[in-house]
Amino acid sequence: MSTSPVYILGISGLYQSSAAALLKDGEIVAAAQEERFTRQRHDTNFPHSSIAWCLAQAGITLEDVTHVAFYDKPLLKFTRLLQTYKAIAPAGFRSFIQSAEDWLAEKFLQRQKLIKELQHHHANIPSSKILFAQHHLSHAASAFYPSPYSKAVVLVIDGLGELATTTVAIGTPEKLEIIREIAYPHSLGLLYSAFTAYIGYKPNGDEYKLMGLAAYGQPTYDELIRQHLIHVKPDGSFRLNMDYFDFTADETLTNSRFHKLFGAAPCRRGSTPTQREMDLAASIQKVIEDIILRMTRALATEFPDIPNLCLAGELAYNRPSNSRISTDPKGFKNVWIQPAADDSGGAIGAAYCAWHQHMGQPLPHKDGITDAMHAGYLGPSFTNKQVERALDQLRAIYRPIKTEDELLDHTAEALAAGKVVGWFQGRMEFGDRALGNRTILGDPRNPDTQRNMGIKTRFTQSLRPSAASIARECMADWFETDLPSPYMLLVAPLRKKHLKKNQTLPDGSIIRSLLPAITHADNTARIHTVQAESNRRFHALLKDFELLTGCPILANTPLARAGQPMVSTPEEAFHLFMSTDLDMLVIENNILYKEEQNPALLPHYQTHLNRR
Repeated sequence: MSTSPVYILGISGLYQSSAAALLKDGEIVAAAQEERFTRQRHDTNFPHSSIAWCLAQAGITLEDVTHVAFYDKPLLKFTRLLQTYKAIAPAGFRSFIQSAEDWLAEKFLQRQKLIKELQHHHANIPSSKILFAQHHLSHAASAFYPSPYSKAVVLVIDGLGELATTTVAIGTPEKLEIIREIAYPHSLGLLYSAFTAYIGYKPNGDEYKLMGLAAYGQPTYDELIRQHLIHVKPDGSFRLNMDYFDFTADETLTNSRFHKLFGAAPCRRGSTPTQREMDLAASIQKVIEDIILRMTRALATEFPDIPNLCLAGELAYNRPSNSRISTDPKGFKNVWIQPAADDSGGAIGAAYCAWHQHMGQPLPHKDGITDAMHAGYLGPSFTNKQVERALDQLRAIYRPIKTEDELLDHTAEALAAGKVVGWFQGRMEFGDRALGNRTILGDPRNPDTQRNMGIKTRFTQSLRPSAASIARECMADWFETDLPSPYMLLVAPLRKKHLKKNQTLPDGSIIRSLLPAITHADNTARIHTVQAESNRRFHALLKDFELLTGCPILANTPLARAGQPMVSTPEEAFHLFMSTDLDMLVIENNILYKEEQNPALLPHYQTHLNRR
């Protein structure tokens, strides 16, 4: 006798990166960030569009969902507000009142708010369907339950949850349990954001720029940071010296004492970094890496019978730190990182909490190798007929390609000729990394590729090189590691045989290797390993490019304009193609060339082109 499948809907948002995820009998069948539908970067609004798409993808309605799980516990967050005010009173009274009013208006009645919002999808939502998971437990669940491991230590490090900023959990087949935590305001995430703001970037958004800038500097301020800003114990636990920060009292992150310590007021937002800012970035990066490494080494010593570590939280996006942890001989044998490590991944974690913890469902068999994230391809896809219908409505000129071999040959040849190519295939990625389905590609050997990929599509030139997508089996021949990096969360140094003596070009850029478009100032690259089992067509393109050039690597950056989300639909892909200088767009089985497009369409996109 067959039973109906059990669906769990997970929701995150209303503070950062809203998203929805759907489990069917404990398996992720759909997940998407709200920004991909609304086109508002890091959209924090209720994820109506994501929910609607997840339900439609499964062919169900909200009535068919057993539980809706939210990734946060509002009461704990209010407790943190009270504790914060108690610690700083009376200095933060005005900020406390404002925060309390916001919280009372939006969070205290969270269950009622969720029911009201969900009524847009179904008129009658019983209150009993709504569940809440603790913020850091949602993060931990997003890391442990989809991981390849039946038993693991789980480390979550972010800015802040309800109370915690850093937690350690133990995951076993029986349960997932947080065993210790570090509480707000002591936060590595907020410390990193404070430096992000101080050197002129946007906190809670531009931390990746600080991480990239660090490669150009020297950690000349690291001892100053250790002596004055943070006290770290042998096990990696820490406390910030709050005399230097203002994020408990108001929205600013640093104060005059901090500025005096480092010799200047904060840099103006958007200003060009000098060597000083590069050295500051390198310094805080080194401090953060050292602290996290100390944590993981202490945990590996404390739990010698658990060889597996799972990571989540915003600091799990820190690739240099991840790489040191993953290759540390004194640490864990195996490391797995949730690819949507920020709050968007909390939607997956909340759904898993409902399935395993609330409903008591057992952990499935795990082989220690295969994860349950489906290589990150959890979003919308489009049939070739849908693509052609959309392109026809847009009056696009495209060439339908009959065979995959022909499609790959044309694309590989264009890339080898120096063309910048938009590549739109299969299901959209969940998370912020372009993993080969919504991506812009270029030849990493070409010194002009990095500049072209930036200027042609984003009308700006980044200090960070593009990521390197490489056929998995070729990894060890090109880089000083053979670790897989399927979610682009590790960096690795190039092998010496691929490096060159530094050569400065007339535009000031420096050629450091045979692959200048993906080689950073420290001779590392952001790595994305591609396997045929997870993305057959993209892997085949890499192999075709290798046949032409001897190089199984392509430079990779998201199919997006600067400051905008990755494209989701064929229409958005064509709009991006026409409003930038992309040379070519490959969208499912169709190829579009810029020079073949109808000139009458160009004025519609001219305002975008003029933004250069």
